Amino acid sequence: MLGGAVDNLSALQSTADTLAVKAVTGDLTDIHQATLAATRAQVTMELVSAVRNKGVDAFNEIMRMQA
Repeated sequence: MLGGAVDNLSALQSTADTLAVKAVTGDLTDIHQATLAATRAQVTMELVSAVRNKGVDAFNEIMRMQA
């Protein structure tokens, strides 16, 4: 499941990068598309990072219980 989230994040970031380049070169007619893609990528990155941090915290807690 986490692997799928990372793949999704990669796709969102790629889309955001492509739209950002189009916005800078003037090929993009609606700047809102680039803004929304960048925001989606940012929010997804924060979510994946939070899930990863919780997983690491849970692992560390389990390791402390065994000691």
